[in-house]
Amino acid sequence: MSARVESVNVGRTVDVPWGMLRRSAIDKRPVDGPVHVRTLGLDGDEIADQVNHAGPDQAVYAYAAEDLQAWSDVLGRPLSPGQFGENLTTTGIDLNDARAGDRWRVGGALLEIAGVRIPCSVFQGFLDEPRWVKRFTQGRMPGPYLRVLEQGTVQAGDVIEVVERRDHDVTVELLFRALTTERELIPLLAAEPRIDSFVARRLGERRNDPAR
Repeated sequence: MSARVESVNVGRTVDVPWGMLRRSAIDKRPVDGPVHVRTLGLDGDEIADQVNHAGPDQAVYAYAAEDLQAWSDVLGRPLSPGQFGENLTTTGIDLNDARAGDRWRVGGALLEIAGVRIPCSVFQGFLDEPRWVKRFTQGRMPGPYLRVLEQGTVQAGDVIEVVERRDHDVTVELLFRALTTERELIPLLAAEPRIDSFVARRLGERRNDPAR
């Protein structure tokens, strides 16, 4: 089976009872028809936290339907496309084995793996699962953030064509581990310069995090 987009998901900012801002657009829902993907995200999609969840390195978030199903089995509840706040729910591709810097042609857009999702209190509050940040981190199925190199439209059913696979071992999973539980892996990230800005931003945030 070829890799495809199962659904394209967008969300609007609403008031929520969790997180510091008390505002979030994590609740993404599938939309019909083509959606234009731009340098800073999808048309019709909003980002409440412009400090931690915005910018060209986090323009598009992808999560695999297969990984949603794996979590559904663990949690004992159905998880629908968009429920992890992802813009693209994919099928037929192992997102966590994809390599940082890989480039995909999806519909009319050219995307590049630029970073990885780090769980936060908003994600935990939205999913309403105890200790979710820790459980998600231990699960090592984060899904990647994608940079938009060429703007274009995407829609459900579009083929995901890997047009460039990078020649190193910095997978999405390894990047996630390096930025969360295995800091000793950070030097390995130098193998992929396309993620420099994302890594620098995350490490800066962690150094300045008063909770650490």
